[in-house]
Amino acid sequence: MIETERLFMVEAVEDEINSIIELESHKENRDFIWIGTYEEHKAEIADRNHLLLVFKRKEDSAIVGFSLIKMDFKSDVFELRRIAVSEKRKGYGKEAMLALLRYAFEEKNMNRFWLDVYPDNFIGIHLYEGLGMHRDGVLRQNYKSERGYLDQIIYSMLQNEYFKIDLKEENCYES
Repeated sequence: MIETERLFMVEAVEDEINSIIELESHKENRDFIWIGTYEEHKAEIADRNHLLLVFKRKEDSAIVGFSLIKMDFKSDVFELRRIAVSEKRKGYGKEAMLALLRYAFEEKNMNRFWLDVYPDNFIGIHLYEGLGMHRDGVLRQNYKSERGYLDQIIYSMLQNEYFKIDLKEENCYES
């Protein structure tokens, strides 16, 4: 479990898959993330190279977000495949990102944290750049959706970069 000031970020269980799919399908999220199937999420829960987390608000245990991580233990790479929150403009996304960066670099000793983002996800891009992530490049027209062919911007942070900047959220820790 990862704990922040307002959230418990815990491994998802099968009973929470429908809540995750609802978050993926939410009108403010669906254009920016892939919507997984029940079976895909069930397989991710069982796969030791994936980490499917739900973000539960401490005050009432309500699920307010989730993330899907793929870890490459051979190369020490932490890929943030999806992240979404249900309550926008409350800081849950930033709080979760800070905790995930800390978890990747300080707990899992990963060398590289990376993600991709669509160019029209301005809120996500602003967050990732604000956290000091490096814009590595663009995979041009890499994904075909009902919106057409979409570019994907790659952002990353290396462990040595993480330890050089002051990102450590004072209230993020693993327990």
